[in-house]
Amino acid sequence: MKRFILSMVCLLIALTHAARSQDTNKTPPPQPKPKAARVHASPKQQPSVERTPAKGRANAGNLRGANNVRLSYLDAVRRYRHQRHDRAWWRQHFTFIVLVGGGYYYWHGGYWFPAWGYDPVYQYYDYDGPIYTYGNLLPDQVIVNVQRALQEQGYYGGGLTGSLGPATRQAIANYQQDAGLIVTGAIDAATVESLGLN
Repeated sequence: MKRFILSMVCLLIALTHAARSQDTNKTPPPQPKPKAARVHASPKQQPSVERTPAKGRANAGNLRGANNVRLSYLDAVRRYRHQRHDRAWWRQHFTFIVLVGGGYYYWHGGYWFPAWGYDPVYQYYDYDGPIYTYGNLLPDQVIVNVQRALQEQGYYGGGLTGSLGPATRQAIANYQQDAGLIVTGAIDAATVESLGLN
């Protein structure tokens, strides 16, 4: 419970700070009141959230408001940027960038993607691909929820690590096959919905 409260306080502070640092010459549009994220305990370090204003993009108080377009998994894979860019480039193109575990992720169209090159010190990603999100959850929190749901159904026997390693991906693929879903071995909208998580 303490982790939940600490995570919420950190997230709200980061979002409040970012909202105040917007361009003072422009009158920002009215912001919807942010909904509290559903946070589940994760053994990894607490993530830091950087909400960066992006040119030509909405500056919303939560992830849903930032981009109403939800990509399909196939579209997310097509739009994934594998190139390395510096911090300034990422901030110009994406509103939400977070540090989770050993790497930074950017949020786009309902998915978290590795932000290669954002910070050379933090470049570890156990999975190089999009991770679907729901309820304003961070990547490791989504993974923990999927691991827990797969454990309850007997597909996953590992720990709740928040890491999308080979054992978790295999459990996801096995579940997808048995559920009649497209087998990707990745966390996509259809799998999250089938597991009853969103």
